Amino acid sequence: MRAFIAIELPQKIKDALERLQNQLKTTGADVKWVSPQNIHLTLKFLGEIDDKKIGEVTKILEDNAKNEKAFPLRLTSIGAFPKIDTPRVIWIGVAQGDNETKKIAGSLEDALSKIGISKEDRPFSSHITIGRVRSPQNRDKLVQGLKTLTDSSGKENLEFTADKITLFKSTLTPKGPLYEAFKIAALQTT
Repeated sequence: MRAFIAIELPQKIKDALERLQNQLKTTGADVKWVSPQNIHLTLKFLGEIDDKKIGEVTKILEDNAKNEKAFPLRLTSIGAFPKIDTPRVIWIGVAQGDNETKKIAGSLEDALSKIGISKEDRPFSSHITIGRVRSPQNRDKLVQGLKTLTDSSGKENLEFTADKITLFKSTLTPKGPLYEAFKIAALQTT
């Protein structure tokens, strides 16, 4: 099963991010936009995992959630990897909740490595991918659009309480990936 662990976003946040995508689409840049319904904050990409390991992964997810409290998560400015002037991945950053997100991701990373799931090469960065640049077509317009949105960010309230973490099953199709919540683990709310 192809899978990942993430914080699912409420519909109001997905709607707001779709509005941002629509603003950037007007640049005519060649970007593969993440379907608004698929937008999430990835904590750990698992890739293909053996069905025999699903039980272990689910237990790690539940144990991790039991040890963490729900927390406010506020999204902030738009950015790009490797940098805004040469965008390859377009993302939304995390202002409030960054430390909590990093802590959960680190705990998952350590626990999952003990059952043979490889650790990431790069340090975890709290962000939400909303698009991937496919070619240099209209890159200058895209960069200008990103800079304009960065300057005007913070006008919309992009805040919610992160109160669960989810193991998603990812099925690749010709029309794009389909994500299905396989296991949801609630964070402490008291």
